This record gives sequence, C-alpha cells and structure tokens, in this order.
Amino acid sequence: MKQIAVISGANRGIGLEVSRQLARRGVHVVMTSRDEAKGRAATEALRVTDGLSVSYHPLDVTREESIRALAEHLKAEHGGLDILVNNAGIALDGFNAEVARTTIEVNFFGPLHLTEALLPLIRKSGRIVMISSGVGDRSRLSSPLKARFSHIEALTREEIVGLMRQFVTDVEEGKHAAAGWPSSAYAVSKIGLNALTVLFAKELAKDGRGILCNAVCPGWVRTDMGGPGASRSLEQGAETPVWLALEPPGTPSGAVFRDKTRVSF
Repeated sequence: MKQIAVISGANRGIGLEVSRQLARRGVHVVMTSRDEAKGRAATEALRVTDGLSVSYHPLDVTREESIRALAEHLKAEHGGLDILVNNAGIALDGFNAEVARTTIEVNFFGPLHLTEALLPLIRKSGRIVMISSGVGDRSRLSSPLKARFSHIEALTREEIVGLMRQFVTDVEEGKHAAAGWPSSAYAVSKIGLNALTVLFAKELAKDGRGILCNAVCPGWVRTDMGGPGASRSLEQGAETPVWLALEPPGTPSGAVFRDKTRVSF
C-alpha cells in the first residue's frame, strides 16, 4: 500500500517542491492550500504534466471546519495518513498587533490544530515535519524568556500556547520589547513552532506508534517569501524536509534539522 502524505501550503514554493519529490519517490501526496484555484492548478500540473500520484483538498489552517473536513476526507478516502508536512506559513510586512496576531494564528496555531486533528489518523512509524526557520532561535529572546524556552522539555502544551498568546497581548499593549520579545512576529512564531515540535515528540514517545516529529530549517530559498536573491534553489530547500518525511527508524525525534544535520535553536 502506498504511503499517504499531506502537505499544507502545497500550491507553491517549498510545499509544492516537497510534494513533487515525495510523489517521485512513490508516495501519494494530498496537496492542500487555502487558495483552492491555485492549489488545484498546481496539483493538476504535477498529475498531468509530471504523471505523479497526487490529489487535492482545500485547507485553511486557521479554520476549524476546514481542518475537520480534511480529516474526514483522509479517513474516508485513504483510511489515514503516514506523513504530515506542516508547511503553510506567512511572513507579513511591518510589525503591529494585527501582524502579530495573524502570524501567530497561521504559523503556530495552524500547525498545532492541524496536527492535533490528524494525529489519530497517522499510522505506525508515521512522520510529522514542521517547516521552521533559522530565525526561530531562542537567542532572540531576553534572558528570562530564553530561560523558559531553554527548559523546553518541561513546558506543557498550555504553557507554550500561553506564551504565544502573551506575545500577541504584549504587542497589543505596546510592551513586547520590555517583556523581552523581539520585534518580529515571524521569529516568535517559529520559536513557538520549534517548542511545539519538542512537545509533540515527547507525547508521541509514549504513544507506541513509533511516530517521529521534527522541524527543519530549509535555509534561504528562492520562493515568493525568500525572494529571487535567495541563495538556495527549491530543490535544495525541499531536500531535508523530504528526508525527514522518509527518515528511517532510529532518527531522533523532537529536533530541528538543517541540511540533514541536527542544529540547536
């Protein structure tokens, strides 16, 4: 039976390239995106032009009913899944309360809610891959905040969620800098995503299904987000996420990788 992979934000960039590379390796890829027209066009191009085994389902990671519809589709159509790549994300211009709120909602709560919804459907030895970033580095935080995130294995889900909500509140109240946060919602969202990776890995270690959860920094990639001057091609950016999606048993869980090497964050 073919492995089933679900990729969020698969209509372009790294998500599209990860879809292509996984499908070329014999995985059936369910491509998802918020923009249905663009998502269906991207899926059709891989299916018809490249002859790959891919299908499409719309997904807005900020909407509970959209996530639920995807979960129901996967259960009915495929009986579950083997690989989840949380790729959907945004990097907005400027910095204010609305930017902070929207960025955290998409980049942190999106992967949290999608993973929670699909986790019961992930089969034994499944893989969860979080597309993170090198800017998700705890060194950007003040010493007290850095200390909290440095004991990341001890943080509960409620505490991590609380920290992300606190960041948004601090920005709204104009006190985020005094509270020790950087003036980058994108960076904070990726710090939170890395913490979430550790949390899921810790929970899955007790699960018994052998599911691994890791994050990856793809580097500066020539995407709409990275821009044309970025140093890495899409193929290079997708290499480590694909490797993590197909990694053999024995690979660490709850880590951040770059170029197939574990890195600190």
